[in-house]
Amino acid sequence: MNWLTNFVLPKIRAVKESVAKKEVPENLWAKCGNCGQMLFSRDLEANLHVCGTCGFHLRMDPEQRLSLLFDDRKFTTIELPKPISDPLRFRDVKRYADRLKEAHAKHGNGRDAVIVAHGAIAELPVVIACFDFAFMGGSMGIAVGEALLAAARLAVLQQAALVVVPSSGGARMQEGILSLMQMPRTTLAVEMVKDAGLPYIVLLTHPTTGGVSASFAMLGDITLAEPGAVIGFAGARVIEETIREKLPEGFQRSEYLLEHGMIDMVVPRAALKETLARIIRLLMSPAPPMGRAALQRVVL
Repeated sequence: MNWLTNFVLPKIRAVKESVAKKEVPENLWAKCGNCGQMLFSRDLEANLHVCGTCGFHLRMDPEQRLSLLFDDRKFTTIELPKPISDPLRFRDVKRYADRLKEAHAKHGNGRDAVIVAHGAIAELPVVIACFDFAFMGGSMGIAVGEALLAAARLAVLQQAALVVVPSSGGARMQEGILSLMQMPRTTLAVEMVKDAGLPYIVLLTHPTTGGVSASFAMLGDITLAEPGAVIGFAGARVIEETIREKLPEGFQRSEYLLEHGMIDMVVPRAALKETLARIIRLLMSPAPPMGRAALQRVVL
C-alpha cells in the first residue's frame, strides 16, 4: 500500500497536472457553416479556407485574402482617414464607443471594417479594398466610406484597377443616417474610377447584404462572386414573411444570381487570382487599332 500511495499516486498526479498546464492552441478546429464538419485549422488554411467535405467557402481574414490575390503575396496597406468615432453618441445595451474600443483592441487600433492595399496582379497596378466581416459584421459606417474614397483616389493616382471585396451585413445602425449617407459617397468613389477610364471590379463574398449590396457592390464593370455566397438586400426570412410565399431553392446565393443575370461569374477561390489577372489584363491593355469592318465584327 505504501508503494501505491508514496510512488504511484504522486506520479499520476504529476502527469495530470502537466497535461492540465499544457496550453491548447486556440482556434485549433473550425466548424463548416454549411455541413457542420469539424475542420483542422492547418488543413483548412492549406485549402484556402474551403471545406474539403462540401466545398463551402468559409470567411478569410483580409490579410490572407490580400496575400492570395497579389503577385508574390506582396502588398502595401495604406493609412486611412480617421473620422469621428461616435458622432451620434449612440447607445443600446452598450455604448457604441465601447463597442468600437473592443473591436479596435481585438483587430488593431485605428482599424475599421475595410483594409486598403496596393500592389500588382499580373504585373499590373491594382488597389484592393477588402472588408473584414469580423469587425462588427463588416458594417458600413463613415470610416468605410472614407476608406473606399481613399481607395478610389489611390487607384486614379496610380492609374490602377480598383478591386473591392465586400463581406458585410450592411449599413452600421449605430451611425444612423450618417451610415446611409455612405451609399451615395461610395457610389461617387466608383464613378471617380470609371471617369478615369480604369477598371472597377467587385468580388462578392459571403455575405454581402443591406446597404453595401444596394450601392457600390453592384456597380462593378465586372462582378464576380465566390460559390455559395449569400448576396441580397433584405434577408430571405424577412422577404418570405412580407410576400407570404415560399422562396425558390438557392435564393440569394451566388449561383442563383448568376442564373438570373445579376453577376458575371461564380469563381472558386483557388481560381480567383488567375481569373482576376486575366480580366485586369484584358481591361487595362490598350485596344489595338482596328478598321470599321473589324469593329463591326466585335460589336456584332
